[in-house]
Amino acid sequence: MKETKSSRDIVRYLVADERDSQFGVVVNTVGRQVIAPHQSYPPVDVHPDAYLFEVNQGRILKEYQLLYIISGKGTLQIDGVGEFSVEAGNMFLIYPDIRHTYKPDYQTGWGEYWIGFSGLIIDEIVAKGFFSFNQPLLRVGLNERIVDLYIKAMEIAAEGRAGYQQALAGIVIHILGLASYRDRTYDFDDQYIIQKMNQVKLIMREAIYDKLDLEQLASDIHMSYSNFRKTFKEFIGVSPSYYYQQLKLDEAKLLLSTSAITIKEIAFKLNYDNPESFAVFFKKRTGYSPSEYRMMR
Repeated sequence: MKETKSSRDIVRYLVADERDSQFGVVVNTVGRQVIAPHQSYPPVDVHPDAYLFEVNQGRILKEYQLLYIISGKGTLQIDGVGEFSVEAGNMFLIYPDIRHTYKPDYQTGWGEYWIGFSGLIIDEIVAKGFFSFNQPLLRVGLNERIVDLYIKAMEIAAEGRAGYQQALAGIVIHILGLASYRDRTYDFDDQYIIQKMNQVKLIMREAIYDKLDLEQLASDIHMSYSNFRKTFKEFIGVSPSYYYQQLKLDEAKLLLSTSAITIKEIAFKLNYDNPESFAVFFKKRTGYSPSEYRMMR
């Protein structure tokens, strides 16, 4: 497995053996990138040669790739099909052996998740017409469950334990199933509040290493803070501040369980004022101090 990483990007390339191929789905790459406004695309020295491309020339892959855009906007172009406008909440499926190119808008940038895969099961799903080559865009909206699946895939890829390819294969099928479902039912739901709250949850997730101003967040999505808090609690079941702190807590648990960085570093990484306040918060929520939790894992 080859891994490259910048401050906000996670890019993983995987290996599979003949036994993995017999399972029917093999995952070759999974990751995420945040492209800031006015940043060049694609970033240099992030991907191996087989995955690099120049926007003006495009590229041809030997696998399917499913990309999910969670912020910003851009364009997608596929030879023989045409050019498409892409916005946050869109997914698009890239087919093997077809020249294509895509890029974020220079003014907005975008946030993207992707997973690349191949196998007989995927070929059969495509052959049965569950996805259309001529309509590569899927309107899934901003869906935290789908983001969670991409994140889980990245975590499993990083661990690289025996059988990890089969776990990743299950995630691919799950993502494809949700993408198909969300696209087909997109016009039948009351999307306004759903999309607003899903947008907020994704903003919070992307800001777990920051100190998010929830009042400013409410203003950014054009809601009063009181209405925002009321709507969020009705939709999610807890207050915005509780939910945001829970995201930080979950990340702290992950760092304590899977890394060797110090508790002090974790506190500052998650933007707590000091390690003491982090420790008090952690114990209040879990019943254990950070050091006790680490020893248990």
